[in-house]
Amino acid sequence: MGAQRRIRPAIAAAVMAAAIAGCGLGPGPGTGDVSITVTRDFGTHAVAQLTERRVPGSETVMQLLERHFRIGTRYGGGFVESIGKWSGSSSDRDWFYYVNGVEAPKGAATTLVYKGDRIWWDLHDWRATQSVPAVVGSFPEPFTSGTGGRRLPTVLTCATDVSAACSRVGKQLTDAHVPYASQGLGTGSGSDSLAILVGPWPALSGTIAAQLIAAGPGESGVYVKVVGYHGDVIELEDPAGQVVQTLRGSVGLIAATEQQGLNQPTWLVTGTDVAGVNAAAAALTPAKLHDHFALAVDDGHDLPLPLAPSQ
Repeated sequence: MGAQRRIRPAIAAAVMAAAIAGCGLGPGPGTGDVSITVTRDFGTHAVAQLTERRVPGSETVMQLLERHFRIGTRYGGGFVESIGKWSGSSSDRDWFYYVNGVEAPKGAATTLVYKGDRIWWDLHDWRATQSVPAVVGSFPEPFTSGTGGRRLPTVLTCATDVSAACSRVGKQLTDAHVPYASQGLGTGSGSDSLAILVGPWPALSGTIAAQLIAAGPGESGVYVKVVGYHGDVIELEDPAGQVVQTLRGSVGLIAATEQQGLNQPTWLVTGTDVAGVNAAAAALTPAKLHDHFALAVDDGHDLPLPLAPSQ
């Protein structure tokens, strides 16, 4: 689960979380339109997908999972070890979970389910990073439902030379019934909001989100390196953080990350140049992003990240 790697060193906390879940959190009025997606290897392999129109009151993510799948747990029930026949098979492969595209800050036994939540479990290798703070594969979440049952304002921030791409991203938000404020790059989105940054990598490189990505997957959870004097080369990495493909020319990138603990991801729709940004903006659709952690676009080809080692 998303918080599991942080829970593992603190077994006592996990046991306490399970105890709280066992006591029950009260009946509540219930909710609905909740989906569960289960995949392996960073969304590469689909295991199951279902939607519940009616969810019991005060349901937790763990309870929802247990009602639909045979699961195995550790540490007193606070840590998901297996879903169905799929289990963490080694010390560097585990289940992680995301709610509306955001890594959950708590264990599944204490995370409540809210209306419209898109809950995504993925079994993957964590050698390069123990945390992937945000993913793009639940788009238009988190912009439609937010996090923890709270919808945050969306701010669309665009560089000066990408008006077409900015308009395209804005249309996707409008089509998803997401209200947003527009502003120029460098004005700051403030706290307590979700930001989408649109622009070539050189224009975005000074932002905190881009700096996290530049620091590698250990800091951002995004398996790319942007290199070159003008950020005109994008290196795609495998789950171990090894570069397996190098892209030059007009390359686009859609990725999300956040500063640890904020639970407010920043999305980047970027590229090596304006044409790359346009390609990324064109790929910002639910169909193209579905079940992807991040996405590179090169010469009309969509490349979900991280890449498999053999690519």
